[in-house]
Amino acid sequence: MGRTALIVIDMINTYDHPDAELLMPSAESVVPVISDLLHRARQRDALVIYANDNFGEWRSHHGELLDKALAGSHAHLVEPLRPTDSSLFVVKARHSIFFETPLHYLLHQQGVDRLVLCGQVTEQCVLYSALDAHIRHLDVVVPRDAVAHIHADLADAALRMMERNMSAHVCDSGDLWAE
Repeated sequence: MGRTALIVIDMINTYDHPDAELLMPSAESVVPVISDLLHRARQRDALVIYANDNFGEWRSHHGELLDKALAGSHAHLVEPLRPTDSSLFVVKARHSIFFETPLHYLLHQQGVDRLVLCGQVTEQCVLYSALDAHIRHLDVVVPRDAVAHIHADLADAALRMMERNMSAHVCDSGDLWAE
């Protein structure tokens, strides 16, 4: 069995987009859960990778995205999830963490065959990323309490699809890297 990577999807965010008001309550509820997952993953030397939208800022890099999010009015949602120096960062432009990114190559180089996907948005980026991981023959785990949604009904359907159609292991975050 290979290595596990915790992938934090789109949590470095200014929340300055059309669906932000619908997303914010769910995002606020998952931040402490993801923060705990990050702590536990790092204690066990699991690879931590942030895959984040570039928000159309094609000249940006991860440091600029982080600085902008921390300077915004929703920094309290970003600060607990701040990448460490050992965290890796992949900038993405579309829904999937794999689309036009070097992630698959990075995972191969690091010997990763199991992904724990957390972040936002369950019914969009998490769903499409889980599908792309599945077709690349990677094991996928999605802690249901560590993914934020815009629409609860669509998020529930997405989690069911990931479990049924993509053989994802949908669980509670407490089941991962338990003390």
